[in-house]
Amino acid sequence: MPFILVVDDEPLQREILKTILDDEGYETQTAASGEEALQIVNKFHPDVILTDLKMEGMDGIELIDAVPREPFEPSMIIMTAHGTISSAVEAIKKGAFDYLTKPLDKNSLVMTVRRGIERTELLKENLQLHKELYDRFRIEGIVGTSSGMKEAIEILKKVSTSTATVLIAGESGTGKELVARAIHYNSPRRTKSFTALNCSAIPENLFESELFGYEPGAFTGAAARKAGLFETTNGGTLFLDEIGDMPQLMQSKLLRVLQDKEIRRLGGKDSIKVDVRIIAATNKDLEKEMVKGGFREDLYYRLKVVTIVLPPLRERKSDIPELAEFFASKYSREFGKRIRNIDNQTMKALCEYSWPGNIRHLESVVERAVLMCDGDVIRPKDIKGELRTPLTAEEFDLDIPDEGINFEELEEKLLKKAMVKSNGVVAKAAKLLGMSYKTFWYRWEKLNVGSGARKESAPPD
Repeated sequence: MPFILVVDDEPLQREILKTILDDEGYETQTAASGEEALQIVNKFHPDVILTDLKMEGMDGIELIDAVPREPFEPSMIIMTAHGTISSAVEAIKKGAFDYLTKPLDKNSLVMTVRRGIERTELLKENLQLHKELYDRFRIEGIVGTSSGMKEAIEILKKVSTSTATVLIAGESGTGKELVARAIHYNSPRRTKSFTALNCSAIPENLFESELFGYEPGAFTGAAARKAGLFETTNGGTLFLDEIGDMPQLMQSKLLRVLQDKEIRRLGGKDSIKVDVRIIAATNKDLEKEMVKGGFREDLYYRLKVVTIVLPPLRERKSDIPELAEFFASKYSREFGKRIRNIDNQTMKALCEYSWPGNIRHLESVVERAVLMCDGDVIRPKDIKGELRTPLTAEEFDLDIPDEGINFEELEEKLLKKAMVKSNGVVAKAAKLLGMSYKTFWYRWEKLNVGSGARKESAPPD
């Protein structure tokens, strides 16, 4: 039940207001002064405070300043005489929700109080949502006790409270966005927006309007002004995933934003100040990209103020049991099942697998296992056919010179070999490499190694 506090130094006025609000079904208390009101506020945290503007001692405006904003900010409604409306406007500038003029109209009173309650409820819901997000992405919630993950978590803890730009490096599926969200929700910006943009998914001609927005008439079809992600994320965190795929022209424009802290809408003339923290992620070796001329050196060093490297799952196998149990519990709740655990033989198979798709791949396998499980324990039959052994480099007749190999070149050769052996059928090629259909197609498209793939034999999503 909403709790209303009425503050007025006139006893009759207090009683009239209390009677009206009690009849509306609210729990109502009264206070004869600002000082008494503060004692009630600190103890009971009302949803709405209805206070007279002019009172002996602490007046209504002083009460607004003194009311604590934690655990949530109540809606303050000022009651004032016609001659002091200017003071009521000043109170609104200081944080009051609304004002009522005396003599009070009952309908206006009830409606204004109702709107005040709705505002407070929205604030409570928003705070609860942010708390849930914080709980979900708190640093301690990132699963992993291997040495590589411990090091990453230690860096994460230190960088979260700063405003430093962060570069997260790791293969696809290692959890880069999860880490970016953890940084945001453990930072002072946690109550502001977190926006994620996959740079590999944005056409080059739309990049500038997506990030900076545009003015009417900036291009054909631009009928109205649109704010870009920098404006809508102002005060928060912008996560740029696959930053290595950002076009060269946009790299230079992003560098300018990082230096000047301002943007200009496409087709606009005025600069707009923005306060946005950038977290970038990549599965590419950006230093090699710099050598090849694909990535700007000055932007690279601006982004990598702090670098967090996420190891692939094959290098942190000690984390697999904890991750598998985490996903089993998650999908048990989601599917309404009661999975108690994963048996030893199944866990051994999970731990021995190479996981080319990393954590995302493991999650997919465990999700299916929970769905297929008939009892309360996940057994080998529940993951049957999911853990395919990838072909080795030797089986693909790939030479590995003594001086080593370029992994991207090796990956390209493996993809091409698999496509040749499968006669261009993506589903078969993916199976040869122990990948899911989606993972193989994503890498094939990303490397842009050729066409002619046949998708008709793909398994259903």
